[in-house]
Amino acid sequence: MHSRLGIDTGGTFTDFVHLGPHGLVVHKQRSTPDDPARAILEGIRHLTGDDAPLDVVHGSTVATNAVLERTGAKVALVATRGFEDVLKIGRQTRPELYNVFVEPRPPLVEAELTFGVDERLDASGAILQNVNEDDVNQIARLIHVRGATMVAVCLLHSYANPAHEQQVAAILRKSGLSVCTSSEVLPEYREFERWSTTVVNAYVTPLMDRYLAKLEQALRTPGPPASRLSIMQSNGGCISASAARAQAVRTVLSGPAAGVVGASSVAHAAGFPRVISFDMGGTSTDVSLIDDEIGTTTDSKIGDFPVRLPVIDIHTVGAGGGSIAYLDTGGALRVGPRSAGASPGPVCYGVGNELTVTDANLLLGRLDPDYFLGGRMAIDGERTQRVAEALANDVGLSVPELAEGIIRVANANMERAIRVVSVERGHDPRDFALLAFGGAGGMHACEIAEQLQISTVIVPRHAGVLSAFGMLVADVTKDYSASVLKPSTSLTMKDLEAACAPLVETARTELEMEGFPPGRQVITRSLDVRYIGQSFEITLPLEADYREAFDQQHGKTYGYSNSARPTEVVNVRVSAAGVTDKPSLPAIKRVRRATKATPTAVRPGRLGGKNVRISFFRWDDLTSGASGLGPAVIAGGEATVVVSPGWRFTVDGHGNVVGTR
Repeated sequence: MHSRLGIDTGGTFTDFVHLGPHGLVVHKQRSTPDDPARAILEGIRHLTGDDAPLDVVHGSTVATNAVLERTGAKVALVATRGFEDVLKIGRQTRPELYNVFVEPRPPLVEAELTFGVDERLDASGAILQNVNEDDVNQIARLIHVRGATMVAVCLLHSYANPAHEQQVAAILRKSGLSVCTSSEVLPEYREFERWSTTVVNAYVTPLMDRYLAKLEQALRTPGPPASRLSIMQSNGGCISASAARAQAVRTVLSGPAAGVVGASSVAHAAGFPRVISFDMGGTSTDVSLIDDEIGTTTDSKIGDFPVRLPVIDIHTVGAGGGSIAYLDTGGALRVGPRSAGASPGPVCYGVGNELTVTDANLLLGRLDPDYFLGGRMAIDGERTQRVAEALANDVGLSVPELAEGIIRVANANMERAIRVVSVERGHDPRDFALLAFGGAGGMHACEIAEQLQISTVIVPRHAGVLSAFGMLVADVTKDYSASVLKPSTSLTMKDLEAACAPLVETARTELEMEGFPPGRQVITRSLDVRYIGQSFEITLPLEADYREAFDQQHGKTYGYSNSARPTEVVNVRVSAAGVTDKPSLPAIKRVRRATKATPTAVRPGRLGGKNVRISFFRWDDLTSGASGLGPAVIAGGEATVVVSPGWRFTVDGHGNVVGTR
């Protein structure tokens, strides 16, 4: 029987969830940013001592970091002649409206590596001018001379007819170049978004290819052999490592996406189908709204670059446990987005010298210094106090006031992120529970819920490794799309089903190749619809009453709708899932009646702007039905929960802490 292992590589810790003969086992390992695979292998050795085959599902930040840090491949762009500057022009939007000296967006493709080729299709895909193969051969020679390692081929109207892109790619590959085409990556209209997505894919694919090759090789060394390595995608499903090596752009938000999948699984098991997931890690916080189902979008960015692929609708802010506090040029206290990461880490870890959110929590008595990470890691409170005194003197505050200020600034950043995915999407956050996870999420959840008037907070039993758990419950998913661009009145349901048919056929074939028979396949079809004349669409299930559903959703999202106004179908989409075996959430010891939890210690601290006595509990000691009142701290092996004054907590049958105002 194969063991399964979910691995989430983060900025501070690498998280592991192992499902094997002994049930669900979790582990956290300090990340190794210089070589992420090293922390992965150390964690595997710690968790698995047998030689049983091991199925690994991995979420990686390699592709994301390559774009943000500009460490990807040297990419060449081949475009239709006359359209070489599409990426440079973009949408002509101003990122800073009132800054006349705003810096232009640095391109991923150098000017000397942008080439135009003579060819032309019309908007229907009909050929107006054949490809000039001499042009392409000359371009291939120049690309070799100028040192590009990857080529993105993006031609006009290739979404309607990929023949010219395929012809150009074949010539370039024959010359020894690695190539990806826009018709393979994103066969949809909108040149800027299509070309941007394709170039990002070309930029990160070689790096991801090397990383996965190294990881696969390392997993073959003595120890548990990996019979299958899968990679988490941004859409909440996983794909094979070979597919990820070909289209690495699909993995750019894999870690946060896995967290939302894990949050949805925990929320439904706990009886809360409507939650806002709140994932606070070491470097950032990711929030997403789950209204019974996980929300997705095709409107996302990595850094400054649009990536128009289906992704879970997640909003990220640079606020995490490792976010650094500092004074800006005006003397105001700021927190993040710069993070201490895994190296050097927060001051209390013993190496760093810049105060972080984690240090502020320690200074306020909200961490158990004797049981950090379940007692596996010591933290240095005296060192943190000395560093805090120096910054407090600069600000003119006491150390507790400084620490409270750091927490309030970080909380305000995260509160705004939650408003983006709720209020700005037409949802009232008071109608949802706040499901907090990540190593630091449970420490801030009650205070943030108080500000948003949310009455229920859920912190999963294994909150610190929930993204890794999400990888074990994720299905294998694949997304396909095709542009239609026709008025709704000219399309029957039969026409729309016919447009989806080749996508469905491809999906079924590819899932069968992944080992999923028809009985374990789930195919869903959807449409991108808009009023004629609009620039953006709403995605809806492909159903006979999609027009009525569009008006209703448009009214909810934008505040108005017009049933008399004609609509058009822009794209058809097919999402295919290969259903995997899901691990069940482990139950904990139950008692016949609710009991009052007994603290292991009571210490002075500061919560709600007041000096208070905080009761400390250890998560492993709490049985199902145990309850208590805030102020309290519940310390676990991967995460900590802070229960504010005025809140009550109970422990459910899976060991989750449920807080209520």
